[in-house]
Amino acid sequence: MGRPGLDFPGLGVGLVILRDDQILLYKRLNPPEAGYWNIVGGKVDHMEPAEEAARREAEEETGLTIGRIERIGVTEQIIDADRQHWISILYLARDVEGEPQLTEPAKLSDFGWFPLNGLPEPLSAFTRAAISALPAKERA
Repeated sequence: MGRPGLDFPGLGVGLVILRDDQILLYKRLNPPEAGYWNIVGGKVDHMEPAEEAARREAEEETGLTIGRIERIGVTEQIIDADRQHWISILYLARDVEGEPQLTEPAKLSDFGWFPLNGLPEPLSAFTRAAISALPAKERA
């Protein structure tokens, strides 16, 4: 059958979560881009609308309740080092409730809120693409 992202291009989602002009990032433990700071997200399941996948992945990874989200773009990531290929739909959430937690310690090692002009390194290519897709008023 094959594995998405490894044996054929995978369809993923990413969610930029903003609060008080800061972005929520998590540090990845697993490929692709293990050890990199990343927005939350994951793969879209068969027959699952992408917007629902973005909300589900974000809630699973953060423990937050995600309200309204908006689509801000699409990115394609071909990560040669990990031999992975993903096409991802990017979303933005400003409507979130609760405080983030480390709910998936087997996948993520750390998290934090960061100003867009003070991002941690290394920052994943996926996250750089998502930040570039933000509306100009959010990046100002």
